[in-house]
Amino acid sequence: MKKKFVLVATINCEIPDKIQTKLIELVGVDAILRTDEGFRIKTALEGQSARELNRLLLSALRSIDRKTTLRGEWTSDGITERFFDYVPKGVRKA
Repeated sequence: MKKKFVLVATINCEIPDKIQTKLIELVGVDAILRTDEGFRIKTALEGQSARELNRLLLSALRSIDRKTTLRGEWTSDGITERFFDYVPKGVRKA
């Protein structure tokens, strides 16, 4: 069963133009804000779990730039799961 997640994330990268193109493809242009270090994104995605969505997003970005990092908070049903790259960093209930 797929759930809807709201993602708020910071992405640091060394090749922002190529990463931006991939982000637009994955989350849409309206979800992206360019920063000095990379990007901030806020979007809604559907998937089986926050872990799966986080892995898919980071893997897609790292296929372009291996040094890309992702700090993300995935929220669904009042539960927020935090990740740094592929590593879970905690769960918080609203």
